[in-house]
Amino acid sequence: MVKLSVIVPFYDVRQYAPDTLKSLRANVRDDFEFILVDDCSRDGTLEILEHAARELPGAVLVRHERNGGLATARNTGIDTARGAYLTFLDGDDWIAPGYLPRLVAAIEELGCDFVRTDHVQCTARARSVQRVPNGRRGVVLNPRDAILPADRSTSVDYAYAWAGVYSRRLVDRGLLHFTDGLRTAEDRPWIWKLHREADSFATVGLLGVFYRRGVASSLTQIGDVRQLDFLRAFDQVIAETARDPDAGELLPKAVRTYCAIMAHHLGSIERFEPAVARQLRSRSAAALKRLPQDVLARVMDTMDPQRASRLRRLRRRPVSARTVAA
Repeated sequence: MVKLSVIVPFYDVRQYAPDTLKSLRANVRDDFEFILVDDCSRDGTLEILEHAARELPGAVLVRHERNGGLATARNTGIDTARGAYLTFLDGDDWIAPGYLPRLVAAIEELGCDFVRTDHVQCTARARSVQRVPNGRRGVVLNPRDAILPADRSTSVDYAYAWAGVYSRRLVDRGLLHFTDGLRTAEDRPWIWKLHREADSFATVGLLGVFYRRGVASSLTQIGDVRQLDFLRAFDQVIAETARDPDAGELLPKAVRTYCAIMAHHLGSIERFEPAVARQLRSRSAAALKRLPQDVLARVMDTMDPQRASRLRRLRRRPVSARTVAA
């Protein structure tokens, strides 16, 4: 029986894939499988993966005929996985030797639906430890209790799918899949769904994932229209949270996070292509009008003045009914 499935999407990461694969080799175990999903790479990544599939014990190579984006590639991996537990890694990141056995031991000891871990952020040669914003460690908790408070960073703001391990129970309940086609912010609806609907989780102080930040090919560094998928992602968060029995308590957190991300993008709008910048303004204005207006007003009253002013100006912008409904 396969104990752990490690799902690793790759797309045009020829420069980094060898380090990623080397780190997987340092975590091989007879009951581990490594699902390598090539998302229609064009830069020679596929050739590296084909070689790895022959040399890496437990490797399973799956290739997309069309590029679908990270969310879709992860879903392909989930559908292929046979493990009792699943975890993720991005094709330009890496893990420490022996990390995966420790990760499995943590979730088996705690017996919960999912476990979140800290990680190391790597920007050029700089290293910094990023911790899950949850002070209680090694204790099984109700995931819903970790969503609030609205005005502080909480576990739903730590939306890194690869910083954790997940029981197959979540797959069986339809909670682990991502929204197909999302090109950015794909982790946001996913982490909110987990915290609203899973039964149990825990945070552990286990370091072993190294997140490579600032990669030129990463969507976080590219100012094209794919970046605007954050609007679709957060629209989904708002819509699903609005249907929750505790919507009155949870919506202020969801709206505040949406507004913070929107203000962040608007504050660095010069990095977007001109046509995309125009779309960002118009679609953000429409998104603000779709939000519950009473909740939005309260949220903006508690935001820092610069961000709140930016959003208030956008909120006053005329938007067609068709655009608001889109």
